[in-house]
Amino acid sequence: MCSFSEEIGKYKWNDINESIHSKTPNDVINALNNPKRGLEDFKALISPSASAFLGCMAELSRELTLKRFGKTIQLYIPLYLSNYCENQCVYCGFNSKNKIKRTVLSMEQILDEVKILKSYGYEHILLVTGESSKKAGLNYFKEVLRIIRNDFSQISMEIQPMNRSDYEELIPLGLNSIYVYQETYNRNNYNKYHLNGKKQDFEYRLHTPERLGFAGIHRIGLGILIGLEDWRTDSFFTALHLNFLKRKFWRTKFSVSFPRLRPHTGLFAPNVVMSDRELVQLICAYRLLDENLELSISVREKQSFRNNIMKLGVTSMSAGSKTNPGGYNSEEDSLAQFEVHDDRTPAEIAAMIKSNGYEAVWKDWDRCVQI
Repeated sequence: MCSFSEEIGKYKWNDINESIHSKTPNDVINALNNPKRGLEDFKALISPSASAFLGCMAELSRELTLKRFGKTIQLYIPLYLSNYCENQCVYCGFNSKNKIKRTVLSMEQILDEVKILKSYGYEHILLVTGESSKKAGLNYFKEVLRIIRNDFSQISMEIQPMNRSDYEELIPLGLNSIYVYQETYNRNNYNKYHLNGKKQDFEYRLHTPERLGFAGIHRIGLGILIGLEDWRTDSFFTALHLNFLKRKFWRTKFSVSFPRLRPHTGLFAPNVVMSDRELVQLICAYRLLDENLELSISVREKQSFRNNIMKLGVTSMSAGSKTNPGGYNSEEDSLAQFEVHDDRTPAEIAAMIKSNGYEAVWKDWDRCVQI
């Protein structure tokens, strides 16, 4: 099978944009009635024409989610290890040009953070860093995994893309999942947002999920940064990428996240503003495309939105998150990557989930069952 770089080369951004916007109400109806939906159906479901069918989409999405996942919401929490970054991304507070306090947590500081997270009840943790291999690279990650692997049943990472051999060293140490976001699949505009650093390499980032698949990772997370480019077109390319990876790495699990641009240190404002209604439409469209796909929503979103979307397709959400290194320790004042919109505690989120008739899942994975 070819690489995804070859696959995506068969499609033109403007042609896909026009195709999505040309979808009619009849195309949406056909997509809703198709039991084996494909990418053309996905185009219809994310098109402007589908807005009038949102109630039906939400109902189907809820049914499919209940069928596959039941009334459960998995809870996870990020642990930011470092805000050093070698990239100059115009939308991110960790931008290397920003004059902020930088820090890399020591092993002792990490263990202090872990104690707090464990007191909340967490078994699933997401390790996050800025992209700086000099300050937080392979050897640092190996040391971190060694000291925390016995504290968590599932460890995920959102870090700089690495080589296949690097991932192959981390997986035996307890790494379960990697989340790597292309940010935008618009190759022509990609470097408008990534002005310097390794992240400028569109191709290397694009191939990261394939390197992960070959390394044997359990789960790969995909996504775009909503607000950079037309969300409909970018979401089609995400779905294209997802379908490609599912065919190539059929044993691997996949998830999609939906980060919308939030305020940060810097002046960049979203080029495209996505409404709450449009985000619901996109989440439902993904569920109708793939009933097994894990869909995640973060504390970027406001409380009322998260309270309602959990019934319509989302399977996991963060709670009590801090987006700066050492953020769970009140003595640390390093800069956060973005502002949190839902600042409820993990206990409050769990209570909200229970009040809606769902179960908050703190643990749904154990390394002893890994094949």
